[in-house]
Amino acid sequence: MPDILAMARAKSPANAECAFRIGQLIHQAGGRAFLVGGGVRDAMRGVPPVDLDMELYGLSAEQIIELLSREFTLNLVGMSFGVIKISGVDVDVSLPRRENKTGRGHRGFLITPDSELSPQDASARRDFTVNAMMWDVFSGELLDFHGGMNDLQNGILRHVSPAFVEDPLRVLRGMQFLARFKFSPAPELIELCQSMTPEGLAVERVGAEWEKLLLQGLKPSAGLDFLEQCNWLDYYPELAALNRCPQYPKWHPEGNVWRHTLHCLDAAAELRTGKREDDRIMMLAVLCHDLGKPATTVFEQDGRITSRGHEEAGADPTRSFIARLWRDAKLADQVVPLVENHLKPYSFFSQKASDKAIRRLALKVKRLDLLLAVAQSDSAGRPPTPVDMPPLEWFRHKIEELKVADAAPEPLIKGRHLIAFGMKPGRELGEMVHRCYEAQLDGEFDSPESANAYLHKLFSK
Repeated sequence: MPDILAMARAKSPANAECAFRIGQLIHQAGGRAFLVGGGVRDAMRGVPPVDLDMELYGLSAEQIIELLSREFTLNLVGMSFGVIKISGVDVDVSLPRRENKTGRGHRGFLITPDSELSPQDASARRDFTVNAMMWDVFSGELLDFHGGMNDLQNGILRHVSPAFVEDPLRVLRGMQFLARFKFSPAPELIELCQSMTPEGLAVERVGAEWEKLLLQGLKPSAGLDFLEQCNWLDYYPELAALNRCPQYPKWHPEGNVWRHTLHCLDAAAELRTGKREDDRIMMLAVLCHDLGKPATTVFEQDGRITSRGHEEAGADPTRSFIARLWRDAKLADQVVPLVENHLKPYSFFSQKASDKAIRRLALKVKRLDLLLAVAQSDSAGRPPTPVDMPPLEWFRHKIEELKVADAAPEPLIKGRHLIAFGMKPGRELGEMVHRCYEAQLDGEFDSPESANAYLHKLFSK
């Protein structure tokens, strides 16, 4: 049995020492202190936990507060829910609590701390068996009332009890867990989730689960397959339409647009950089890149299936899908240009597009490095067809050569430069700044020195 605190010390000594001292204090007072939840699950998988969640038994809330406040600064804002935060560390302490369903959605619960509740009864309120294990901080004993260790070893995601249905957010938690840990869902879990609906879920909570799928999922397709199996895909009509949209087998041997998208997401997961915003934008663009195909797909007389114009047609469904998950119009503005231009690296290669065209694409898309990742993921989403690398390498070379990989070209001529040549502030000055930027995009100058020469030539006429 692993020593979870020893594993935690390797990652966060302060958190581990805090949890150990809490365990000592509670044990000396006649109670028991357990690590619970994801930290225990991760440790049993061999992954050192960082954030530590604890549950304390055998003592009243007053006794616990009195004990802990001797050595720690406590944040008691969540005390009505039985939660105590320890200031300065990522350690949360909670009392065992009862939950009674009182309304819809994730928030529709009456939560009552109950210091008399047993560990077995308290663990029954958790979502999945792998999250319901408890580790005694003082003795190192593992309590596993629901077979979580066995499910963990076999890679099975299983619900703890029928009370699972009371919180529909758990379906989306299952989605992202399956993607992150490459588990397989138990058949009875799928059956239970089929009886649930997302009614009453807050947009923010929904977006948080999707974000974990996109940013942490080792195999995003596993989570989205689960969503389909649970009949939850229809709650995201933009995605459901992909599952009904065929593709020409010659170019897409993997199957319909939905299967293609899942392959693309798994490939994109390998291209994440660890920069949250960049990864979120890129992964969303890959998920949404073919949302325009259902509206543009036609069967040609020669038997081909085509989707001309699907790039631009994907803008509106991309915006509507993002709005279901985040109240963030800026995010949609960053993703949509990648969707609308995801074929450009290939078309530019075949056309041997000019530097001017690439600079103007950078102005439109802003992040050509992310566009390149989307294009590479798109190409990788057609197994067993290999990735078509020559166009991608050509595009990578061009955007690096032109220094437009991660931003549009910075204007080299600004208002102050024109004023130095005698122009007055006003509308004409603004128009001239724009004219000069167009000339820069056209390649007439590309450095401060050549920009200055351009101005001398312009004003000498």
